[in-house]
Amino acid sequence: MPAASGPLGSVLIANRGEIACRIMRTARRLGMRTIAVYSEADTASLHVEMADTAIHIGPPPAADSYLNIAAILDAARATRADAVHPGYGFLSENAEFAERCAAAGLVFIGPSPGAIRAMGDKSQAKTLMARANVPLVPGYHGGDQQAGQLAAQAATIGFPLLIKAVAGGGGRGMRVVTRADAFLPALESARREAKAAFGDDQVLLESFIERSRHVEVQIFADRHGGVVHLFDRDCSLQRRHQKILEEAPAPNLPAQTRTAMQTAACAAARAIAYEGAGTVEFIVAPDGRFHFLEMNTRLQVEHPVTERITGYDLVAWQFAVAAGEPLPVTQSDIQCHGHAIEVRLYAEDPTRDFLPAAGRLAYLRLPGDGRDVRVDAGVRTGDEIGIYYDPMLAKLIAHAPDRAQAVAKIRAALGEVRIAGIATNLDFLAQLVAHPDFAAAKVDTGFIERAGPALLRPAIPADPDILSLVTLFLLDRRQHGALAPSGSVPDRHSLWAQANAWRLNFPAAQEVRFTEGPREHCVIATAGPLPAADRRWHLDISGERRDCRLISMDGNEIIAGVGQTTYHVTIVAAPDAVFLLHGAHQYRFARIDRLAAADRAEQAAGALTSPMPGRVTRVHVRLGESVARGQILLVIEAMKMEHMIVSPADGIVTALNYGAGDQVAEAAELLRVEASEPREA
Repeated sequence: MPAASGPLGSVLIANRGEIACRIMRTARRLGMRTIAVYSEADTASLHVEMADTAIHIGPPPAADSYLNIAAILDAARATRADAVHPGYGFLSENAEFAERCAAAGLVFIGPSPGAIRAMGDKSQAKTLMARANVPLVPGYHGGDQQAGQLAAQAATIGFPLLIKAVAGGGGRGMRVVTRADAFLPALESARREAKAAFGDDQVLLESFIERSRHVEVQIFADRHGGVVHLFDRDCSLQRRHQKILEEAPAPNLPAQTRTAMQTAACAAARAIAYEGAGTVEFIVAPDGRFHFLEMNTRLQVEHPVTERITGYDLVAWQFAVAAGEPLPVTQSDIQCHGHAIEVRLYAEDPTRDFLPAAGRLAYLRLPGDGRDVRVDAGVRTGDEIGIYYDPMLAKLIAHAPDRAQAVAKIRAALGEVRIAGIATNLDFLAQLVAHPDFAAAKVDTGFIERAGPALLRPAIPADPDILSLVTLFLLDRRQHGALAPSGSVPDRHSLWAQANAWRLNFPAAQEVRFTEGPREHCVIATAGPLPAADRRWHLDISGERRDCRLISMDGNEIIAGVGQTTYHVTIVAAPDAVFLLHGAHQYRFARIDRLAAADRAEQAAGALTSPMPGRVTRVHVRLGESVARGQILLVIEAMKMEHMIVSPADGIVTALNYGAGDQVAEAAELLRVEASEPREA
């Protein structure tokens, strides 16, 4: 791989979203020209706006754009880039991409193709680690991938066990299997997901260690033989086997275990002549024993917590090492300062098993970057969150002198976030960092699954005060929309120019109607002859009177009095809804359409709808076929994750509206199952 003869002048970032923006910030600080690539879905994205130059590389599917090596290399040639930074995900651990960058005379910001191959294939990596006497999780990582052989190996290993994609990452192509009869369906599903995400459906099997911790060590190496670690991170808090919260250093880890893991991580890097940033991941059992899990030959999503406790910019180090420079420090120079916690803000619905969400981001307000809180974001208000890529919106990173203060700071940072328009995990994260077991660092990889009910607050119906606030907003909008002077009344201040509910010698009473999910609300509002002047209203909500006053409206920020209580809330008007944000709660209100509602209710009988926008990957039934309760009917894929549509009851398929390969919208009717009497056993 070519080394730069001096400092790099320009870099093409072969990625998108948050990581592309983060790399650009460091590159710009170093005086480098930044080049973005983008798909049709990302034409108006933040990373395109930030870059000095941006070039289109293909249609929305990742296989045709961000995974298209030829298109990215063409973009690099067209823009005369010196180097390519792959970020994480996509082509970041693709040895062929690294080789082709080198052949094109581009500096690849990452390790050598040999190192990527050695550790990117999880089976080969485990073989290398076994030779180096690094403890491994019991399992099977052989080349015989026949389903029968894998099932036999699973029986030998025992249950529960983990099926894991050999080329995988990010929880994709991974399944926990608890009993033998569930193994083959889980294997088939994991293989399909792995093929879609990584182009490789090979898997390995591991014994599933319950109540284990996921601890990883950040390493860095140069081509002059220098290898250092930058301490460790705990990444145990996961859903769908994907991390959502990380912290550094790992809390409550015995000093002997910590030192042994750091030593093993550096030894792994030396064994493959590693260069650049890498992460060696371990599983730590309840008894304190640790086992090698995998090595990620790239920058990690969670690298900011390491940057905060060490004070180093790891992306700047990547550029320096790729340019042939030695590491800027030795191991003895690296000190750990305080504690850092990162949370990942996702467009997903925790109440629906964390299904990815898509749609327009009607409003986004994040904390400002500061000394104690860092924000890495890839989106802003108005962006469209699509179905093609990972749904992460932003990362919040808090740093403090100790863990207790870091927990307090991340809780405060989450409290400042305001999001409207799509489902997110904001409230879930707020509950997670407020949980007493998290405060005491009593967590493991199964914590979220066990603590689920305590972390998933049910949707809170709007109380009369919240209904009053949204009514005040709608009334004010109605007033301001009605005050434009008409052609027949030239004096805009005339009472006859008012298009509101004003009536001569009668109170100005008007109805405000809206829905909140299935609930329908009708509020009667009365006021003086000029309600727009003082913004005072008397509201009748289900027979209860509330005296209200709209104190101020600054953009989306509303201050209003309801009775004796003053509220400060955020209200956002979207084309089809109004969102009221109060703390971590998002309330959605919409106008009433009685005919449409009745039609939907009639159509929904027996219908199974898509829980998310996506693509039908498999259809397991035929029209007219009898099905059993719990039977898998078809499979939807979105953002490289699969979701099974199962029959809610015994019945017959009376409509089948989509086939394999079809794109579907959220709530689209997929098929109908007319219920029948339960089958005889």
